[in-house]
Amino acid sequence: MTALERYGEFFAAMQPADLDRLDAVFVENARFRDPFNEVEGLAGIRAVFEHMYANCAAARFEVLETVGEGATGYLRWRFHFRLKRDRHDRRPIDGVSRVVLAEDGRVREHIDYWDAAGELYDQFPVLGGLMRWLRARLSVDA
Repeated sequence: MTALERYGEFFAAMQPADLDRLDAVFVENARFRDPFNEVEGLAGIRAVFEHMYANCAAARFEVLETVGEGATGYLRWRFHFRLKRDRHDRRPIDGVSRVVLAEDGRVREHIDYWDAAGELYDQFPVLGGLMRWLRARLSVDA
């Protein structure tokens, strides 16, 4: 099993208790970026995931595909979640993470790519209406 595959397994099985062992997965000065956050270091990465768990009653990543060569790889994933105020799970969000590994196999850089407007904002009443209106104004009539 490659280091990238091991990271994918960690990512898919991650629970709040796993945040205590981030140093086994990320190098000290690792960089993490998603559409809402850009942090550097273990404390910043921990804060991002603590915030996710604090706001979600249920949150888990399903890793669908792992592709990599050398120190750089990609995880295609699906995020399943329910906000604490929700009665039911929300529609899952699909995304891709670009992962750069250090020589020891730990993560040096993790950058998420996913469509916040189409995947997340669209699920909320006011924002969803605005996103649908904007999409209709900017799309080509075919």
